[in-house]
Amino acid sequence: MPPVAVAFLPFLPPCVTHPLHDLPEESTMPATLARPLPPTPARPPVSAAARVLMDRSSAGLLQACAARTPAERYVTAHLAALRAGAAVLAVRGRPTTRGGPRSVWEVIPRTAPELAEWAAFFAATASRRAAVEAGRGEAITSRDADDLLRDAEAFHHVVEGVLGLPFQRVLPGSLPACG
Repeated sequence: MPPVAVAFLPFLPPCVTHPLHDLPEESTMPATLARPLPPTPARPPVSAAARVLMDRSSAGLLQACAARTPAERYVTAHLAALRAGAAVLAVRGRPTTRGGPRSVWEVIPRTAPELAEWAAFFAATASRRAAVEAGRGEAITSRDADDLLRDAEAFHHVVEGVLGLPFQRVLPGSLPACG
């Protein structure tokens, strides 16, 4: 039996028959199927800087969870997401562009297109975060703060997957009340 077919046989339950089981030693299988699969492209190694940023993101999520006011929770959760986004850039690199500094949320869609929707979401919430930090703008409700914290945690876990890091639960199952 060709080596490719043998590699897949252990994954078949014993009650399932498969056409590759019945192949003669000198198979008429097309040569393209008998060739070994090309190696999967390796992910770039996760740098120490990216690991530090992910650790800071986790710490920020925990800090947001312990916040006493909705505004503090909102700002801290947004900053935790920002650190997770920066970890992606630390691994994938920054595209060279002219025109000065760009926000993480502007750069991510070019370096990690799979995170473009997350980047658009957090870019939309960044001005509100800045207004809260400056002491102006509308009040943040507990619900707004809790929703952003959950979204920041979800983004953190998506980034773990993108970087090839193991999933690690950060927040408890239910959030303590703030405000």
